Amino acid sequence: MDRMMVSTRMTASERRTAVLAAAITEFARAGYAGTSTDAIANRAGISQPYLFRLFGTKKELFIATYELVSDRIIAAMTRAGTGLEGEEALAAMGQAYIELLEDPELLQVQLHGFAAAPGDPDLAATCRRTFEVLWQLVHERTGITDDEIRQFFSMGMMMNVISAIDLLSIPQHWAQSFCPMPEKITAIQAASQAIRDQRVAELTTVKEESA
Repeated sequence: MDRMMVSTRMTASERRTAVLAAAITEFARAGYAGTSTDAIANRAGISQPYLFRLFGTKKELFIATYELVSDRIIAAMTRAGTGLEGEEALAAMGQAYIELLEDPELLQVQLHGFAAAPGDPDLAATCRRTFEVLWQLVHERTGITDDEIRQFFSMGMMMNVISAIDLLSIPQHWAQSFCPMPEKITAIQAASQAIRDQRVAELTTVKEESA
């Protein structure tokens, strides 16, 4: 299995960051229930016992991972809307969310959070907090109605589905028409492919070194 090379001189904070980076990839692949903490520890280059020293439980690790992903989404939309108001702010934040497709793991972790939430009140509360912050952000920056906010969030959820099923890789018109900004499709596809190629190269290198 591929590993993220982690220096033994890393501080606990640095190791925590490395574990969260590994957790994003693993949880994006297999979700909360399907991901083992051993897989995350291996990718981060640490032992499983040390992982539990950092996070306590698998659920705490998933919640921390989900919150990190959410913080990145919130930060991207906040930056996009800074200095803008009304429809201009809404358009900029919408574009920022679409650009997050360049790293589909972020939105896939979010989807896995939604999938796991019905069985766990703590996970559901974490997801709700993200929606609350995003609602406040959109409301304050744009001043649009509740109806319009619902439409905006609905489009965001469509972006999550597009990411999860890799819809942008399908060249037919029916698939491409789901993207509200067709002019960005080529750039998003290229960036997504570059990320996939990099991960394949890293895995190949690790396998060659361990052979």
